[in-house]
Amino acid sequence: METVNQQHSSQETTMRYRTLGDGRTSFDVSTLCLGTMNMGTLTDEETSFAILDRYVEAGGTFLDTANNYSYWAGGHGRDSEDLINRWLTSRGARGHVRIATKLGAAKKDPALPLSNTPPTNFQGLGAETVAWEAYESLRHLGVDRLDVLYGHVDDLDTPLAETVGAFGKLQAEGAVGISGLSNVALWRVVEAREEALRQGVAPYGLVQEQLSYLYPTPDPDRHNWASPELLDYARSTGTDDRPQLAVTAYSPLLQGAMVRDDKELWDGYGHPTSLERRRVLHDVARQVGATPNQVALAWLLGGPVPVIPVIGPSSVAQLDELLGAADLDLDPEVRARLDAA
Repeated sequence: METVNQQHSSQETTMRYRTLGDGRTSFDVSTLCLGTMNMGTLTDEETSFAILDRYVEAGGTFLDTANNYSYWAGGHGRDSEDLINRWLTSRGARGHVRIATKLGAAKKDPALPLSNTPPTNFQGLGAETVAWEAYESLRHLGVDRLDVLYGHVDDLDTPLAETVGAFGKLQAEGAVGISGLSNVALWRVVEAREEALRQGVAPYGLVQEQLSYLYPTPDPDRHNWASPELLDYARSTGTDDRPQLAVTAYSPLLQGAMVRDDKELWDGYGHPTSLERRRVLHDVARQVGATPNQVALAWLLGGPVPVIPVIGPSSVAQLDELLGAADLDLDPEVRARLDAA
């Protein structure tokens, strides 16, 4: 079994890439996606620009944002999109990165708060909202195409055929490259892709869910986690009759709780199995000479169904650590130990 004597450094990292596609459109992205949720609000502009610069310098090409980042931090909702626009302009970087944004979970009534439980106050995924918000994102980002556009949260009150048709129309107009869904049940993903085939439009090519080395307590009503069934479905795609579906994973490090014993494991993750897996993660990290965060990301990147982690560093130093996972390959024995915990 290979071991090294020092942590895997980003200075030694070779960024890797994979092809996203939906059977009609395809392009390459780096296998580490940079989440920009706090940029322009909790992370100031100078720091945000430095993170973006370092990410691109290291070979990163995939940015993730949304049209409601970050209301909860005192922002107006498109702070992150606007900051990316300013960075693209300042650096002359248009065309050098792929940008994913999201719609549907911004405030329907600006005077009311957002909520993850009814009444959510989400805008939803009606055709009019999808069209308007997509073109607003184009304007705020200062680009002529959204490489990826996700429905941020599933909308059970709007007919699926209406939402699918709205995304398909944007793709036909050239405003969107590949469409996707987030925080959604597997059956809805499958049905939406079947509906796209019925309408003759491009199917969803991406799903963004929460996923990490630790697992939440099972909950039949939880639809924001990349279940084994979703990953198995994604593995079955990429054929002529079942176009490719890729999975991107948000909060892959549980906002620091993977490495800090003093930080509470939130949202159903704080159970004995997670605590044991976190202990094993730290043991393995010491064994292979990497950090626990790097091992947790490498576990996602090198799994039987590779996913694209969305990382959200708040400093260049944090980013440099996470970049060290890009080409960290876990030996089969190491991975088996992690899997068995």
